[in-house]
Amino acid sequence: MHYNCLLVDDEIELAEMTCEYFNMFDTSCAFVKSAQECLAFLERNTADILLLDINLSEESGFTLCKRLREQTDIPILFISARQSDDDVLIALNIGGDDYIKKPYSLSVLLAKVKVLLNRMQRIREAKGAASVCGGEADREERAGTGCGEGTKNGGSRGLYLSEETLSAVMGDRRVQLKAKEFALLQCLYDNRNKIVTKEKLFLAVWGDECYGDGTLNVHIHKLREKLEENPSEPKLIQTVWGVGYMLSADT
Repeated sequence: MHYNCLLVDDEIELAEMTCEYFNMFDTSCAFVKSAQECLAFLERNTADILLLDINLSEESGFTLCKRLREQTDIPILFISARQSDDDVLIALNIGGDDYIKKPYSLSVLLAKVKVLLNRMQRIREAKGAASVCGGEADREERAGTGCGEGTKNGGSRGLYLSEETLSAVMGDRRVQLKAKEFALLQCLYDNRNKIVTKEKLFLAVWGDECYGDGTLNVHIHKLREKLEENPSEPKLIQTVWGVGYMLSADT
């Protein structure tokens, strides 16, 4: 059976409440209480998104995330009462896509999940259209035309962004990005050759949620690993110490 969302949390009352709320608003949701139950569930069923608590009774959510990342790229949103920046950084570094702190608002959590589901649906539709258009259209997209109507092109080292596929194209290389990575790069791209403050990046990518500088640094580091020739000496995404970052269109 297919579900929009699988919740892994041993707080049974909260898990039941969350699933009931999601199902009320036509977002199919199931829950399990442990890492082993999660793995067994995914052998019999499929899910679009995983909501994963860190503090599970037998095996931590961190360990489960590492195991899942060996076999699937399902989006994983950590939900946890643990508030430290270190926990957020660990979650993002081991393959988590987002970190939501408990106690959470059911309406806000559902809104986040629906945004991600809609984005995933657009990606599937775009991939389907790309398969119809074929390789020639892909080359046209890099020139700013063709199937990728949402592609942005500019002078930044031949960098092109495709919102439909959440990817960046540099020359003949296409780089798949996660949702937060794409949003971060898009904000820098829209302000290329200008300093973008950390506050502006937080507002554009994370909204009014409170995260430490470490969260932003992790995402910048991941973007550099994917886009820069030498991530330790970045030329595309430059640090403006104490202020923010700048996407250089002159290199």
